[in-house]
Amino acid sequence: MWPYRVVSAVALSLCPVFFSAAHAQAYPAQPIKLVVPFPPGGATDLLARKMAEQLSPRLGQPVVVENRAGAGGIIGSQQVARAAPDGYTLVVGVTGSHSISNHLTAKPAYDPVKDFEPVSLLVTAPLVLAVHPSVPADDLGGFIAYAKRKAGSVTYGSSGAGTSLHLTGELFDIAAGTRMVHVPYKGSAQAMADLVGGQIQAMFVDPPVLAPYQGGGKLKLLAVTSKARSPILPDVPTMAEAGLPDFEVLSWQGLFAPAGTPSDVVQRLNREVAAVLAMPEVSGFFVKQGFVVAGGSPAEFRAFVASEAERWGRVVKQSGISTN
Repeated sequence: MWPYRVVSAVALSLCPVFFSAAHAQAYPAQPIKLVVPFPPGGATDLLARKMAEQLSPRLGQPVVVENRAGAGGIIGSQQVARAAPDGYTLVVGVTGSHSISNHLTAKPAYDPVKDFEPVSLLVTAPLVLAVHPSVPADDLGGFIAYAKRKAGSVTYGSSGAGTSLHLTGELFDIAAGTRMVHVPYKGSAQAMADLVGGQIQAMFVDPPVLAPYQGGGKLKLLAVTSKARSPILPDVPTMAEAGLPDFEVLSWQGLFAPAGTPSDVVQRLNREVAAVLAMPEVSGFFVKQGFVVAGGSPAEFRAFVASEAERWGRVVKQSGISTN
């Protein structure tokens, strides 16, 4: 017979194994909160609600979308970084919140690599440079010439300081030799409303947010930021075609859990996300919105986030911007 202390030690050493197995069998045992760090109506909100709709029946629990907007996605993402690492609080992170924000201040709210468990890349999308009809330019070359003549007075909006829409504008200034004025909003839907209303003159925008405003002369679409033309905007040239070679920006959105979330939970979520993205009704919906369906393993997503953070860190340093 083993001594009591030896038996106790063995039992304690096996506890993590038993807990992990029990957790995998039980998860999820309650509703899951999916945080969208932007207001309703934007591209991230649209994506999250479609994913939640399809994930709920597969997981056997409600997936409830909660909008926690502010600071270009930082407030909602920080909430999830501090949440219990149990798989019941997730966030749809984006380029700005998980590749850019930590480069903009000496004291970041979180580390986008160390404070999260990447679950899956969801989609990527090019941005579209849209301008108000009052802007006296019908193509990219004309807009660059106009922005140079009006240096320091041409305004462009974004979904918040430090977002990919903001940094794309900064990258554009560097590449084109212009000097536009950034006007941050709390979300892309609000920025789009002011662009259509003429309060701002230009904006780099996600195709899903742009869709309701196409046609009727509401906006002029000058270029897309991908290497190839967008299937849903075949008449809009790429930046390279329009005169800015090597200019490429893809916004992305992905699912994250707090750091320390059990691997079996992350893998379960990854499998269900992959199954949802493979559904024709889901992938077809995203493609019609201008997204490119991505997916992939948690490890692949982690490497992708790290490479994106390095890339945008260089842009932040070169542009000299800060949110301090």
